Amino acid sequence: MAETSRSFYSTLIPNFSKPISSIRRTTSVSTNTILKRNSISCSSISTTTTSNDNSIITANKKIPWGCDVDSLENASLLQSWLTESGLPEQRMAIRKVDVGERGLVALKNIRKGEKLLFVPPSLVISADSEWSCPEAGEVLKKNSVPDWPLLATYLISEASYMKSSRWSNYISALPRQPYSLLYWTRSELDTYLVASQIRERAIERINNVTGTYEDLRLRIFSKYPHLFPEEVFNMETFKWSFGILFSRLVRLPSLEGRNALVPWADMLNHSCDVETFLDYDKSSKGIVFTTDRPYQPGEQVFISYGRKSNGELLLSYGFVPREGTNPSDSVELLLSLDKSDDCYGEKVEALRRHGLSAFQRFPVQITGWPLELMAYAYLAVSPPSMSGQFEEMAAAASNITTSKKDMRYPELEEQALQFILDSCESSISKYSKFLQGSGSLDLDVTSPKQINRKLFLKQLAIDLCTSERRILFRSQYILRRKLRDMKSGELQGLKILNGFLKFFN
Repeated sequence: MAETSRSFYSTLIPNFSKPISSIRRTTSVSTNTILKRNSISCSSISTTTTSNDNSIITANKKIPWGCDVDSLENASLLQSWLTESGLPEQRMAIRKVDVGERGLVALKNIRKGEKLLFVPPSLVISADSEWSCPEAGEVLKKNSVPDWPLLATYLISEASYMKSSRWSNYISALPRQPYSLLYWTRSELDTYLVASQIRERAIERINNVTGTYEDLRLRIFSKYPHLFPEEVFNMETFKWSFGILFSRLVRLPSLEGRNALVPWADMLNHSCDVETFLDYDKSSKGIVFTTDRPYQPGEQVFISYGRKSNGELLLSYGFVPREGTNPSDSVELLLSLDKSDDCYGEKVEALRRHGLSAFQRFPVQITGWPLELMAYAYLAVSPPSMSGQFEEMAAAASNITTSKKDMRYPELEEQALQFILDSCESSISKYSKFLQGSGSLDLDVTSPKQINRKLFLKQLAIDLCTSERRILFRSQYILRRKLRDMKSGELQGLKILNGFLKFFN
């Protein structure tokens, strides 16, 4: 379903909507640069995006590059071009597979601990790659555009040059519409992910991508229309390029942490059972990964995209592993301060000083929850008499502080656990309501493709919500048991105390 190598970047795209320093407008551009770019022909396909005011904007345009996600012809042409360009003979080949539409399968017996791929840096796309339109690259670099938006613009620029671009075979093998929550409309997010906190993450990501494009358009593209024509560099093409980056960009630690697209390697699919990932190998001078299990001929070869939750995998790659198969799975639990709390303002200020807010999400796994969550709960239930500890609690609740996090407040323990339990049960009720009503969702649309799409999105949402609710059920059980044991201990202590009193009387 998804085709990518392991991603090390942040789950959420960095906010690139910061002011970009302007430079003098370039008036001279070579005639060859303009003539090389192919005209963009758009076939009619309806794609929709939702603005902040919930109005729907319809664009009848289709990105003219890329291919269907299960196309083997384009992938074979890519492999031929890579081989001609210096890619060593591979022990894997592209095939249609059960896990993901396309994947790399073993051609020969592959041993555990064997290095594969050996993609040379010359066949890797990074911020240092040469542009088919050098003037466009210079404008972005002089404006100090960060790697992510620079690479997104680079992909669009190279795609628009089609056969004139060195990367045409790679771009032609990319999916025409990447699996990504970027392609979910606001209505679909609100309908299918109403119970999951991943909905908020998806909205944040869409807003960041939109803001990044608008910033580039206003500060650079509009000033250099001869280099960045709007019919090529628009919101739809940026959604495509960012979808590619989210699902395929990797950070290579041994190349000074360089962000890169690695052709051929990004045909590898993810498995929760493996831990191997891509990196640069200095001895072979290529991008490799080392197998952590043997493979027989015909078996699909996997790597890890990182220790990500099912929600994070859906967010970037558009798939959800089967329930219970992802040891890194977690659910984000939303905690919030009580506005009627006499110390509400003081607590909010303490949190703000440590980068937190009155509403905070914390990851909860099947094995438990982080110490930061417990610290936040202590702060939420602490009385005015403990105002001197508010700062310490807020610091411990932050994941960016080096302060001691494993603090204990025995007098608040029961209240804090009950606070977490109440939040947990509130979330469970939302998941249960969605799952119980999922069979009655409105699927009455006229287009068969739209019907298939809605059914597909619905199934993804059901899989995600089922796995996240499972974690919350486990947390609910643990919390109830702890509270029950605490109350039993209190009753036992009271009985012992009463026994002593009777004895002395």
